[in-house]
Amino acid sequence: MASLRRSLFRALTRPPPIAPFRTSSVSRFSTVDVNLSDEEGKRRLFNRLLYRSRQRGFLELDLVLGNWVEENIRSLDELRIRALVDVLDLENPDLWKWLTGQEHPPEAVSNNPVFSAVRAKVINNLNKAAPESRAAPGQPWVRGWDDKGGKDGPMYGNQ
Repeated sequence: MASLRRSLFRALTRPPPIAPFRTSSVSRFSTVDVNLSDEEGKRRLFNRLLYRSRQRGFLELDLVLGNWVEENIRSLDELRIRALVDVLDLENPDLWKWLTGQEHPPEAVSNNPVFSAVRAKVINNLNKAAPESRAAPGQPWVRGWDDKGGKDGPMYGNQ
């Protein structure tokens, strides 16, 4: 009975959700309650977000997002967690192109604080690599290698 009263009290006194960084009107994850006051609920939420960030089906994003979320999830407040949910709701190919600088993200995405932090980490890591090993902004990412040193070989990669 006491837990029912607590649930009703929370439902009636909870402020409306804050979503200033919403990139779409419908979030696949919006039904999850971001309540950081309950330790068990916080643990479940963190585990769900960590799982979603590591199991996207796009290896590069699994590594980048999974590592970033694992390092930072405990320090995020409710607003940043909602921003993380918005980033996790983005489509993989678009998110990868925006994080690596191949395309410019929409303004709503670039204003997201979690996206900005992840992108800064990715760009920092890319800047440590040799410039010839990555594509110029706006150009496709070149995969493979050229065994023939450019002579009578394919234009890109080792096709």
